[in-house]
Amino acid sequence: MNNLRAVGIIGTGKYVPEKILTNSDLEKMVDTNDEWIVSRTGIKQRHIAAPDQATSDLAYEAAIKALESAGMTGSDLDLIIVATITPDSSFPSTACILQDKLGAKGAAAFDLSAACSGFVYGLASATSFIQSGMYNNALVIGADCLSRITDYTDRNTCVLFGDGAGAVVVGEVPEGRGFKAFDLGAEGAGGSLLQMEGGGSRLPATTETVENKKHYINMNGREVFKFAVRVMGTATIEVLRKAGMERTDVDLFVPHQANIRIIQSAMQRLELPEEKVVVNVDKYANTSAASIPLALVEAAEEGRMKAGDTVLMVGFGGGLTWGASVLVW
Repeated sequence: MNNLRAVGIIGTGKYVPEKILTNSDLEKMVDTNDEWIVSRTGIKQRHIAAPDQATSDLAYEAAIKALESAGMTGSDLDLIIVATITPDSSFPSTACILQDKLGAKGAAAFDLSAACSGFVYGLASATSFIQSGMYNNALVIGADCLSRITDYTDRNTCVLFGDGAGAVVVGEVPEGRGFKAFDLGAEGAGGSLLQMEGGGSRLPATTETVENKKHYINMNGREVFKFAVRVMGTATIEVLRKAGMERTDVDLFVPHQANIRIIQSAMQRLELPEEKVVVNVDKYANTSAASIPLALVEAAEEGRMKAGDTVLMVGFGGGLTWGASVLVW
């Protein structure tokens, strides 16, 4: 990557819906309690989309802020990538809906489905397009409305998820800056550990699929936890190797915000102090593809990154998938 044009992030934006669902609220809905949720997940609340909000609406709000941050408008965009597992509809893509809302008439647009790893997959895709010279810039968004596919009678999953969107504009940056390496991977054999079975060509929507709750998230929490802990470490080691860096070079670690225990495990393995790690799972819960960009943008807004800092992003999710990247801010 080092011999190609330098590509990095030139604008950032985020959005979360106004409605907040606290652990106390969930206590009234399902057999759980605040202490149990916080001790096992670190989550205290999550944001929930309004009835009239879809994923494209969340993505639009984040996109507008990212474009403004980059000093651009929709008409300047070459490419739009939306990472999501909760598109507005099967088709047209959420990216195409967003293209119209942004007035980005010259931009190519597509959705990318890699669950919680989707944003990093999107960054890798955008970087490759720009390095090849095919495009000069791209809008990459991680956005999900997980509340739409969450079973609020299932105490094991309903406490975990929230809605939100994070967006970045990717473009050419000064030499020495930008993305230094990516590590993407999948273990398709574990797909059934975290899935939504209904609604596709295998199990199209029927009265039976709805009654059997096939249109909600289904997760084997224990096995996904073990996968996450393992892959957070291996993906990090591999992406740092590709970048020619050591863990001591990392100035800021931005992990997928799924569970505080998984984040703490990664911190210990990488020997990273708390001040080098972004944690906001307590405020937003697991927002799937929006998780990493929400954390990254929040860190940027808080001034936790300065020019030249090395930022490590690592995600894992349904598929099963993982994605890691090293970025010099």
